[in-house]
Amino acid sequence: MAYRQIDDRTPWAVFLIFLRLGLTSFGGPVAHLAYFHNEFVMRRRWLSERSYADLLALCQFLPGPASSQVGMALGLSRAGLPGALAAWAGFTLPSALMLVLFALGLSTWGSAFPAGALQGLKLVAVAVVAQAVWGMARHLCTDIPRVAIAVVSACIVLLWPNAWGQVGVIAAAAVAGLGLCRPVGGLAHDPLAVPVSRRAGIAALCLFFGLLAGLPAAAQVWPGQTLAMVNAFYRAGALVFGGGHVVLPLLQSAVVPSGWVTNETFLAGYGAAQAVPGPLFTFAAFLGASMTVPPGGWLGALACLAAVFAPAFLLVVGALPFWEQLRRSAHTRAAFAGVNAAVVGLLLAALYQPAWSSAVHRPADFGLVLMALAALMFWKLPPWLVVLGSAMAGWLSGAAF
Repeated sequence: MAYRQIDDRTPWAVFLIFLRLGLTSFGGPVAHLAYFHNEFVMRRRWLSERSYADLLALCQFLPGPASSQVGMALGLSRAGLPGALAAWAGFTLPSALMLVLFALGLSTWGSAFPAGALQGLKLVAVAVVAQAVWGMARHLCTDIPRVAIAVVSACIVLLWPNAWGQVGVIAAAAVAGLGLCRPVGGLAHDPLAVPVSRRAGIAALCLFFGLLAGLPAAAQVWPGQTLAMVNAFYRAGALVFGGGHVVLPLLQSAVVPSGWVTNETFLAGYGAAQAVPGPLFTFAAFLGASMTVPPGGWLGALACLAAVFAPAFLLVVGALPFWEQLRRSAHTRAAFAGVNAAVVGLLLAALYQPAWSSAVHRPADFGLVLMALAALMFWKLPPWLVVLGSAMAGWLSGAAF
């Protein structure tokens, strides 16, 4: 039976299409991109195979959540700027709502939640980060210079564990990539249809950089928790290369040392985020709802969610009109190769601190991490099932000791 086509050029239709994907797209960014390919290339034929590959290449180059940016770009090409917002909302809201409800339940009935189950969520977070390190290293650290960049980056951010140390590592890696990394791959492609003018793209890029520079200054001039939170989450969304898991160290350095969220709550929420569909960046909604300082709850969740995704939206709108020219630059591709290697180093550092050092305290903990890692990497079990199993195993292990 042929797939029934509908009028999908309106923002409402785009929202409904992405809402279904947001409710069913388990498995992380790579799986999301496969779902998008099946839906928009194979079934709906919104774009060709090579156009989709071009779009994916752009979003891999940009900082931010790659799968969400691909969705925004697809919505943009179909229904303009309202379509981009509709695609983001449909794909993001289901997981954001689930994580906010989990955060509110944890803060209200946290004492009734078994401590062992929380420990299980922290341990599965270790396994998830380890899987991400291995998978990204295989694809992004393919020669000696890239491995060196990754190792040095990990050491630096462990010695200087703050947001500016991470920013400095990314900038230095881009410079190192220019001299050490040779880009690979051909340049054959299909041109992308971009319903955004260069003037609008420049305006979006100016707003992106203006907020990146202006929010820290505004937070100093007008001190307040809401503006400080928006600044921290916007910076995290603007400086994350490599997808959702890499946001872990940036968010941890922003919310845990400041006392906004405890480290135990942070890791428990990160573990729970693996069990919901949709983008991992919705972890920001969990953190906003879990804040121990105002605004928390629903308002905090909304502020943090909007702040962490705003850079991705502005970059997609700003970069698309210039992508044809940008992608031909060998210097640009070499710089991004260095940045991608540094991303592996950042994630490797996050595997040790906070994930490993805060969760693995005894042999039973290490055993549970190994079981979760094997379930994810070799047995290919769904992440949500691994999360639930780890929570149960943590509860049983805690009851036994």
